[in-house]
Amino acid sequence: MEIIKMKLADLVKPEKNVRMHTEQQLKEFQRSIKMFGQIRPIVIDENNTILAGNGLYDTLIAMGKETADVYQYNNLTENQKKKLMIADNKIFSLGIENLDTLNCFLEELQGDLDIPGFDEEILKQMVSDAEDVTDKIAEYGTLDDEEIQRMKDSTVRREQKIHQAGSASAEEHGPEMETPAPAQQERADGEEAAEIRKSVICPKCGEKIWL
Repeated sequence: MEIIKMKLADLVKPEKNVRMHTEQQLKEFQRSIKMFGQIRPIVIDENNTILAGNGLYDTLIAMGKETADVYQYNNLTENQKKKLMIADNKIFSLGIENLDTLNCFLEELQGDLDIPGFDEEILKQMVSDAEDVTDKIAEYGTLDDEEIQRMKDSTVRREQKIHQAGSASAEEHGPEMETPAPAQQERADGEEAAEIRKSVICPKCGEKIWL
């Protein structure tokens, strides 16, 4: 498979395209290209018409690029060209993410979660919220704007609690103990007084933990 370099101005977009590209997808395309460069070629026919890679082409144009890596077919029938365009878009969508491996990779990245295709802030929230990331990451593509805002607000509250807990711990030099409540008076039926409960504040999440 010989990859050649061609001017984007010489490539032709097809009149019809199987895949519709959203603004968000093109934005993530740009992030990927800035981070890794062009990692796959644009596929064209003998007339320089794009068969696969229209979103990549649009992204390169938007970024002001002048050339692209291209693979050219010169012997496809019109039916084969249409089949290639359909197959290129459909086969990828049939894949299933290995969530166990994805979970492992996200943990190994240790907070370095600037990954094209994901909102870094939301991804960090998912990782920090779940003991096992797989359940959360499986929902990533289905989050609506309201859910995303809720998660961002939760992150702010978490950071505030951590800051407050850290300040309290530094001042008191030890875990915060809840002031014991006076023992309840012995009930008429002879029940014993309620047990006094103690708690500490978690220095990581700021939540109260009952002992």
